[in-house]
Amino acid sequence: MQCSHCHLEFDAKALLKVSIDGRDEYFCCRGCEGVYKLLHTEGLEDFYNKLGENTLEPIKDSKQSLDSFDSIPFFERYVREKDTYCELALVLERIHCIACVWLNEKILAKTRGIIKVNINYTSNKATLLYNPKIIKISEIIQAIRSIGYNAHAYDPHLQESYAQKEKREYYIKMVVGIFCVMNIMWIAVAQYAGYFSGITPQMRNVLNFASFVLATPVLFFSGIVFWRSAISALKHRTPNMDLLVISGASLTYLYSIYASFKGGETYFESVAMIVTFVLIGKFLEVRGKKSAVDSLDKLNAQMPLSVRVVEHKSNREEIKEVRVESVKVGDVVQVLAGDRVALDGILLSENALCDESAINGESLPLQKSKKDSIYSGALALEMPFLYRVSKTYKESLMMQIVSLVEDALNARPKIQEMANCITRYFSAVVLSLAFGAFLYWEFVLNVAFDRALMVMVSVIIIACPCALALATPIASLVGLGEALKYRILFKEASFLETIAKANVLVLDKTGTLTEGKLKVQEMRKFGKLDDSVLVAMLEQSAHPISRGVLAFIKANSKKVEKVALDKITQKNARGILAQCNGSVYLGGNLELLREQGVRIPQLDESDCSVFYFAKDTELIAQFFLQDSIKQDAKAVISKLQKKGISCVLLSGDHLRACESVAKELGIVEFYGNQSPLDKAEFIDKLHQQEKIVVMVGDGINDSIALGKSDIGIAMGGGMDLAISVSDVVVLDDSIQGVLESFKLGRRTYRFILQNLGLSLLYNALTIPLAMAGFVIPLIAALSMSLSSLLVVGNSLRIKGE
Repeated sequence: MQCSHCHLEFDAKALLKVSIDGRDEYFCCRGCEGVYKLLHTEGLEDFYNKLGENTLEPIKDSKQSLDSFDSIPFFERYVREKDTYCELALVLERIHCIACVWLNEKILAKTRGIIKVNINYTSNKATLLYNPKIIKISEIIQAIRSIGYNAHAYDPHLQESYAQKEKREYYIKMVVGIFCVMNIMWIAVAQYAGYFSGITPQMRNVLNFASFVLATPVLFFSGIVFWRSAISALKHRTPNMDLLVISGASLTYLYSIYASFKGGETYFESVAMIVTFVLIGKFLEVRGKKSAVDSLDKLNAQMPLSVRVVEHKSNREEIKEVRVESVKVGDVVQVLAGDRVALDGILLSENALCDESAINGESLPLQKSKKDSIYSGALALEMPFLYRVSKTYKESLMMQIVSLVEDALNARPKIQEMANCITRYFSAVVLSLAFGAFLYWEFVLNVAFDRALMVMVSVIIIACPCALALATPIASLVGLGEALKYRILFKEASFLETIAKANVLVLDKTGTLTEGKLKVQEMRKFGKLDDSVLVAMLEQSAHPISRGVLAFIKANSKKVEKVALDKITQKNARGILAQCNGSVYLGGNLELLREQGVRIPQLDESDCSVFYFAKDTELIAQFFLQDSIKQDAKAVISKLQKKGISCVLLSGDHLRACESVAKELGIVEFYGNQSPLDKAEFIDKLHQQEKIVVMVGDGINDSIALGKSDIGIAMGGGMDLAISVSDVVVLDDSIQGVLESFKLGRRTYRFILQNLGLSLLYNALTIPLAMAGFVIPLIAALSMSLSSLLVVGNSLRIKGE
């Protein structure tokens, strides 16, 4: 006997009998009884209709304390304040089906103080907007527990484990399906041979039983994902491809069992093929899907969990490790060389050197002076420094970027797949035609039941959307394989279609169109240059300018002798000071030279980065460095423009540098001094003009725009976040990969359309023949397989073009 709430089976003697509204109900425990009464009191009895045949876990009285949910550390870590309300993300436990989602949403929406509830069934993530003055977090958790579920704070690591579990389950189901198909096809060969040359009834029964044993796990284990989707489609009266797949496979399976006892032909191999082929397509989609959680988790991994807060006690300084969420505005934080800044603030030390490439994407470190702004995400170089916190952790720049990236990913434009549009109507039409054919043969023509059933099964098998289902994933798989040959990674097969329709390409400058490495463009001498001393000094520095000058000297000097320096000093982000043979040598910027009393002649202004080298008080040489444009950039831009794609340069660098690069590459539209928000707003403006936008970038400053664009392409040498939120990654960092991405996308999309056309033409020709009774299930199965092979063969032509 079943418990009236959880629907689990129990011995009748173990159940509690309770009279509710004049009828007897049975419960396995008082917890289930309480929830049952609560749902009826709240008018939510429809939950049990939606639950259907699913079961629940018996209600357990959780002894876990709820106090931790109301603690300040929990609030600071997991709650986001929005005006007068707060937003909280929870992961729900014990969610079994869509009915569970419905019930939780209804209960939470009825709870006083909760403004808005949204539950994602795929990830079990519940996002709640609530009024903290009316309801506490512990009361929200208690409301969830009161109906037999549980919840904990949303954690990216937990979500990642859920995604990995789903992929693993698909992989296991696919392996079982492929193993059974490979074996059942050997049996089918013997059966087909026996059909034409003769076979004994005993041997036929043995082969039929072996086929039954192999087809059963494929249909009910590997095909469970289709069963769930088909049942959901029936409940919501929205026929889909999964319903057609299961209908064809199930009827074929039942008919084959019937035929086994009647001595007719069985089609267990068709059952296994139908389920396994379509499951492979599903697996490709699941494997390719990226999660915003993964990308945001990678970004969070860069940020420190704690910082060194300097406190003054009894005329002495004391340094304490404090969690970033607990740091307050006004606290003084010490950052050591090599550490990443966690919170925004104002510099207290005289000088600091920060690498802000994680924020602005530009390669040059920035020298900071006292009272300059320090931004979270920056990397401290060469020296420690102190700064005063001006914003909390959640309000700091890097966490604002995290929030915006998450919003951009959630708001990504969704392009509906053409195959799904077709099959939405195709499935219902085919099922109607098959059932109509059965009724016509059974009641109009008055043929035997098994003959009418055979016609219906033949219609469903021959019209089974195997070819239609394979039209997109097989062509996409070949396209993805070709992309990998060019070291291009598409994270989802559907992005091939999207990039094929794109008409605007937005490009970042540094690291995308340029090498991202400073090179000396010009050297001016004012005296005799001592290469040996300069090389010895530069080898002690890891600064990008130093590396650029060092590479230039080594490449242009025939022989550089090794020199032992008497003393060398790094001068606070201004350069290097060295002593050798009684002379003082200086290498760095103008400020260093002025400090040391070097006579500086009249110098021309330049947009380049400049490195000065001096001996004692005399300027010896001046080096002008620039980032070089990638070798194939101009040719690639020209070919893209010939394909009708508008190219736009969007960079955080100054306008004159952008103009120089744009003119050299033939790009007419360019914009400089663009912040991450400016880039995102530019993408939004293009969308308002109904443009399909591809964005290419490599820095965190590009991540919001990459997320907002229809397709984001990250260069392989870029930041982890840019790679994570992008849809396509050019692994070898070549701009040629961007061109190949467009070419492969358009080529693959063309073959997808061809495949869809072939599969629909096949159905238009064969369905009438099956309905007329000219096709038996055996020929239908062979025909279905041939149609699939036709689609696969056509897709392989992608390689040849």
